Amino acid sequence: MTDPIRLRITEIFLSLQGESTSVGCPTVFVRLTGCPLRCGYCDTDYAFQGGEWMTLESILEQVGRYQTAHVTVTGGEPLAQKDCLPLLQQLCDAGYHVSLETSGALDISAVDPRVSKVVDLKTPGSGEVERNRYANLELLGRQDQLKVVICNRVDYDWAVKQLATHDLTRHCEVLFSPSHGQQDAAELAEWILQDRLPVRFQLQLHKYLWGNEPGR
Repeated sequence: MTDPIRLRITEIFLSLQGESTSVGCPTVFVRLTGCPLRCGYCDTDYAFQGGEWMTLESILEQVGRYQTAHVTVTGGEPLAQKDCLPLLQQLCDAGYHVSLETSGALDISAVDPRVSKVVDLKTPGSGEVERNRYANLELLGRQDQLKVVICNRVDYDWAVKQLATHDLTRHCEVLFSPSHGQQDAAELAEWILQDRLPVRFQLQLHKYLWGNEPGR
């Protein structure tokens, strides 16, 4: 008999989507435990360790209690657990609108094509720029998003260069977000307007509603 698939879960909770093109939608978040990166602006370092081992069946049961259409699988870095892939597949099979929030450091090629991938492009200010897996860019489609968290003007200039070098908007929508507490949001908005960048400016809605409260 095959052992049941199990994943280490930090939390499962209902909130409003704070980022991406589905911002504001009631969403169930499944936060997986563990991450190989240590970004300087990380606000979920409590998910690096601990967590509870749960079977796929128990995860789906808990998600179903919230009776919402949208589910986001996040972390930590969810793809650091190999069984994240069957979790994503089963959530799609169950009829949910599924998104995956991932650092961009791990291979996304095996992710179910029904999943909307929100992939980070790490800037110098993150402290993890060397972990970017640029091969992932070619795997992004129109339902996906590439997220760039801007910490300062150096990050912004670097990100503008990446837009041109990799023709990023050819792949998917690109999101520029100010690092909360580091980069002034209005200033970033002005830079985007001045340069006529073909990107979407976004704020982390949940930060303005609930701060850094876990489970929000």
